[in-house]
Amino acid sequence: MSGRIPREFIDELLVRVDIVDLIDSHVPLKKTGSNYVARCPFHTEKTPSFSVNQNKQFFYCFGCGASGNAISFLMDFNHLNFVEAVEDLATFAGVDVPRESVVYPAGQKKDDLSGLYQLMEQVAAFYVDQLRVNADGKKAVDYLRARGVSGQVAHDFMLGYAPDEWQALGGRFSQKLLLEAGLSVSNEAGKVYDRFRGRVMFPIRDRRARIIGFGGRVLDDSLPKYLNSPETSLFHKGREVYGLYELLQKNPKPQKILIVEGYMDVIALAQFGINYAVAALGTATSQAHLDLLFRFSSELIFCFDGDKAGRQAAWRAMEPAFASLRDGRLIRIMLLPQNQDPDSLVRMEGVDKFSERVQSSATLSDYFFGHLTEELNLSEMEGRAQLVGKAKPYLEKLPEGVFREMMFARLKQLSGLATLDVLTNATTLRPKREGNKRQDRGRLSSARMAIALLIQNPGLAEVIEQREIDWRGLEFPGIDLFRNVLSVILDKKPANTAVLVESYRGAAEEKSVKALAFLDLLVPDEGVEAEFCDALDRLLDQARSAGLERLLAKEKTKGLDSQEKEMLRKMLANK
Repeated sequence: MSGRIPREFIDELLVRVDIVDLIDSHVPLKKTGSNYVARCPFHTEKTPSFSVNQNKQFFYCFGCGASGNAISFLMDFNHLNFVEAVEDLATFAGVDVPRESVVYPAGQKKDDLSGLYQLMEQVAAFYVDQLRVNADGKKAVDYLRARGVSGQVAHDFMLGYAPDEWQALGGRFSQKLLLEAGLSVSNEAGKVYDRFRGRVMFPIRDRRARIIGFGGRVLDDSLPKYLNSPETSLFHKGREVYGLYELLQKNPKPQKILIVEGYMDVIALAQFGINYAVAALGTATSQAHLDLLFRFSSELIFCFDGDKAGRQAAWRAMEPAFASLRDGRLIRIMLLPQNQDPDSLVRMEGVDKFSERVQSSATLSDYFFGHLTEELNLSEMEGRAQLVGKAKPYLEKLPEGVFREMMFARLKQLSGLATLDVLTNATTLRPKREGNKRQDRGRLSSARMAIALLIQNPGLAEVIEQREIDWRGLEFPGIDLFRNVLSVILDKKPANTAVLVESYRGAAEEKSVKALAFLDLLVPDEGVEAEFCDALDRLLDQARSAGLERLLAKEKTKGLDSQEKEMLRKMLANK
């Protein structure tokens, strides 16, 4: 269904659904004090650090930092985009999702992809049928049987056959839609013909089971051996992988995901019950691919052929791999023996031996430093300097965290450097601040306390309105965020913290607002307004003092304009 989901409906939905009921239906919660806790569903832990606050309608994990409202939880837990999460939340609440009707200017067409999705389904069904009824389709069946593909696996992956004809699709489906979907090609003379001809067909499905593209393999030695759909409004090969839908059908939460090089590798492994493999779509694995896969599993294994091309591909994967790694994520590198691919190797060695290879594959750190040091003489200063020069650009791509620190420490050890400063510019590794979190919160600044209280209790905006504060000339750290939050509350009038936080989705302030939303302020419910008023008074006093000092200093040096003089007069009168 097309059309935007009204913002008012999203806000009402967040009020209608109790986040405790929602999360408890996915992860059993236990009441502890005023919150509900569980072991975090987003990272592995033994002691529960995942907390849900019913009053704020907000969750937060003190272990991995995952946080958000009911929509955020569904997006993270079920790997959905925003619209899909809203639709699922509406289903949970038992309501329909309304859509705003959009009036387009004359000549401008609505971006409705339903016709393309329907076409792709129909074409895929046609290809499947051709595998059975087309005379040449029997060659494709013979090819698949020779590769050991069973009827069940062919059915699971919806394999088909594209007839070796120029107009097999053109006479059956809309030419316009075929061109838009990349299934037909128009040459310079304007002649339109089928893109895929005489090939075994591999439908590419997204996570919602929609067919977004196709891959095709020839049955002989002609080139190109593999042909993929071009970039279309449905298909973006840099963001999708082959086999992910089928993998998640078998196991929605896989322990690991194996990244192989081709469609037939995925299918051959599935034939042997190895149902956790995917393949990039005719392009090198990108950071977008890895970030997508890390949403479903914390461990990814690159599987490359053992020839020179495979080893080169393994090293090229280092750049996106380093950029996507953060604490809790693991990447391994599995290099196969010479002249073997996953298909041939699993047939030769069997499932158990192949699975052992997967399990014992090299960690990214071991592979990375092993690859760099194999051709360097680390007994010489020059060799160690080369190691630092080659390794440092990759390590600097790592996000801040324990893994980054350990990788720099490993480089320090191998290079023999006495200090990490030259590696990290003395800023990468910062000592962690120790101390009791509750004591730290007791030392919150007045600004942080006031903003956090306001976010957690949007109704406090009325207190500020009653005071009729003149904000001109006031200065304090965080004033921009304070006034921004106040403005959003007065404009949107959110019913609770969850609705307020939703207003910041995708905004520059989102991270700060979410952090303050679950900050434990240790203030009892009956004392919230008094604490807020005290924090606000302290904050305004500090702000007025800072503003007054600034104006007095400017009066002595540069002088004041008429507006500033009036402001100074009022400040001195109220002092």
